[in-house]
Amino acid sequence: MHVGCEFNFDTEAPSASILQVEPHPGFAHALMRDSWECDPEISRNDYLDAFGNRCQRLVIPGGRSVIRYDAIVAVTADPDPIRVDAEQVAPENLPDETIQFLLPSRYCLPDRLAGAAVDSFGHLERGWMQVQAICHWVHEHVAYAIGSTDSTSDATDTYMRRQGVCRDYAHLAISFCRALNYPARYACGYIPLMGRPLPPEGMDFAAWMEVYLGGEWYVFDPRNDARLAGRVLIGRGRDAVDVAMITSDGAPRLESMSVWADA
Repeated sequence: MHVGCEFNFDTEAPSASILQVEPHPGFAHALMRDSWECDPEISRNDYLDAFGNRCQRLVIPGGRSVIRYDAIVAVTADPDPIRVDAEQVAPENLPDETIQFLLPSRYCLPDRLAGAAVDSFGHLERGWMQVQAICHWVHEHVAYAIGSTDSTSDATDTYMRRQGVCRDYAHLAISFCRALNYPARYACGYIPLMGRPLPPEGMDFAAWMEVYLGGEWYVFDPRNDARLAGRVLIGRGRDAVDVAMITSDGAPRLESMSVWADA
């Protein structure tokens, strides 16, 4: 897969920033080679955050600038794994590191959506099929609408408005899962078309979730409600705060952005 992105900025003053756009080192893909191009030249410092995500620290200069990341990644031709017999792990048996993914976070609010989760899914058999039902419900009941949410919108807003983009689909599904005692974490990355038509909104970064079942983490995609091949993970976290493509101390003005993910 050929994946990458380009950001075009026009800022009034330099802005210390963190970029997360590189393939995650712990996923079902292998980074073959990658490169950064910056105009003007920008010094960078890379590090791994608390979730193992690859991050780049840099200062976006004042004026116009272009930052481009490009990579070749080897991926499996198999779609996301399915294990319909995967059972829910009892809370007392969960590994310590999964506990944080049961708790409320900035955008995922299982405490506020617990009633809706129980009413809609509490009657279903626990395990893989219950999580799949959550994924399908969110896919069917939320309309994809660019501009319908913003950086302040959380899972309860998406539940009430029934509109959002892929990050909002993921936040709502994660909230339902956590409310029913499934550890669930937010994930984002590149999803290639792999024979599918280009969506009307064009190519962009994608968001999905990973749920802990039967002792393993599994991908679920409420935006597409499908098992897809060629998925390239960028980052994981409690919600979109932990894996924002750009985190800045100021407000660098993003004039345009492009994303690619091609076989």
